[in-house]
Amino acid sequence: MTTSQRTDRRRPPRGTRRFGYAIAIAFQVALLILVNNLVAWDIAPFITDEFNDLVPYINVSLVASMLVNAVYFVYDPRWFRSLSTAILNVISLVVVFQTYRIFPFDFSGSSFNWTALTRTILVVLMVLITVGTIGEIAKTVKTLADEGTTRQHPPAAEV
Repeated sequence: MTTSQRTDRRRPPRGTRRFGYAIAIAFQVALLILVNNLVAWDIAPFITDEFNDLVPYINVSLVASMLVNAVYFVYDPRWFRSLSTAILNVISLVVVFQTYRIFPFDFSGSSFNWTALTRTILVVLMVLITVGTIGEIAKTVKTLADEGTTRQHPPAAEV
């Protein structure tokens, strides 16, 4: 492996990563507050009362993300990040599917067919999340395999 290849695979310093995890948690707390008050605040006129049926799914996703980011403060090896991302992706897939099923939107006041566009976007998201999940699982397996190989056979010294 050349020096440039090794540099490309380097991670930001631990302090920088921790700062990012803290920012993610703060953002997720803000989203949690917004999601739980969206219908009551009436700031999005196309959101229907059925959105409240979707809120528990979104809450699970946000709380799971907060917990994972909190764990990353003390434990964040690459394989664990990939595995936890795959798990969070599955939770996100459930949220998007439930959004499609419940469909808490009313676009009847518009001349554009926002319903068809929104449903299409939700289907595309489900496909992309599924592909991403498969990729994260593959990355987890590869990272664990690489770590096992590295432990068994240390890399040869470069000349």
